[in-house]
Amino acid sequence: MDRKTFLKTSLAGAAALMAAPGAVVSCASAKEEKKSPATPLNLSFQEGVTPGQTLAEKLDFMESLGITGFEPGGKGLSGRVTEIREALNGRNIKVSAICAGFDGFILAEDPSVKAQFDTTMRDIVRAAGELGSTGVIMVPVFNWQTPSLPHTLETRDFLCAQLHDLGEFAVSCGTTVILEPLNRKEAFYMRLVSDAAAICRDADSAGVKCMGDFWHMQEETSDYAAFMSAGPYLQHVHIASRGNRIMPGEDGDVDNYVDGFRALKELGYPHYVSFECGCRSEDRVATLTAAVNLLRTQWDQA
Repeated sequence: MDRKTFLKTSLAGAAALMAAPGAVVSCASAKEEKKSPATPLNLSFQEGVTPGQTLAEKLDFMESLGITGFEPGGKGLSGRVTEIREALNGRNIKVSAICAGFDGFILAEDPSVKAQFDTTMRDIVRAAGELGSTGVIMVPVFNWQTPSLPHTLETRDFLCAQLHDLGEFAVSCGTTVILEPLNRKEAFYMRLVSDAAAICRDADSAGVKCMGDFWHMQEETSDYAAFMSAGPYLQHVHIASRGNRIMPGEDGDVDNYVDGFRALKELGYPHYVSFECGCRSEDRVATLTAAVNLLRTQWDQA
C-alpha cells in the first residue's frame, strides 16, 4: 500500500468511527467506569493528644470533631481491654493502631532483652486483636538501643524471619504488626517508607505491614512517592506539624500535606491518619479544632 492509499484508508476509518452511534458516549462511559469511589479521611487521635481528664471526656471531645479513630499506647494494654471496649460502646470511634509499649527490642544482641520483646510484644498484639485494632506499631531498633545486632544483610534476614513469625501470630489474633520508619536522628536502620515496605514483602506474612509519619518523612524526597512505594503494605499514618512536631497548622505554610494526601486517595487508603504531636498553644481545644479543619481542607484539595 502506497502512502496516499494508506492516508485515505486511515481517514475514512476515523470518520466512520466518529460517525458511529454512541462512539463518543462509549468513551465517556469507559472513563466514568475507571473512577474510584471517594476515599474518606479517617482521622485518629493518640490518647495523650486529646484534652480531657478521663477516657470518656477524651472520647466525647473526639466525637464532637468527628474523629473516628483512637490510638492508645501499648503499655499495660492487656489490662485495659475491658475499659476501652466499654468506653467505645455505642460510639462511632474504633481503636486505630496501638503505639508500641513493649519492653526490649527485636534486634537486641542480648538474648534476655530480645526475650523481653518477644513476651511483651505478643501480649500487646493479643490485646490489640481483642480490641479490633489495625495493628501494633514497632521500631526494630532506636539509635540509643545498644548493644544491637550489626546492620548487615544477615541481620536483615534475621529480622525478616522474626517478623514472619510475629506476623503470623498477629494474623492468628486478628491484627498486624506495623513497622515505622524514623528519621536518622532517631533510627538509621530503617528510614524510608520504601525500606519498611521491602521488609514487609520479604517477611512474607500478611500480618506484617508498615506506616508513614509525616514528621519522620523529612527523609523522603516526596510524600507522594513515599506512600505510593508502600502500596498494599501501608497500614497506618502519623501526622504532626512539619517544623516542630506540634499540631498541624502551628508551623504555618510549611504544614502542607496535599502531596501525601493525594497518594493516599489514589491508593484508596482505608485506614487512619493519626495525630502524634505536641501543642505549642495553651488553648489545645481551639488548636486541635483548627488542625482538623486544615487537614480536611487539604484532603479535599488533594
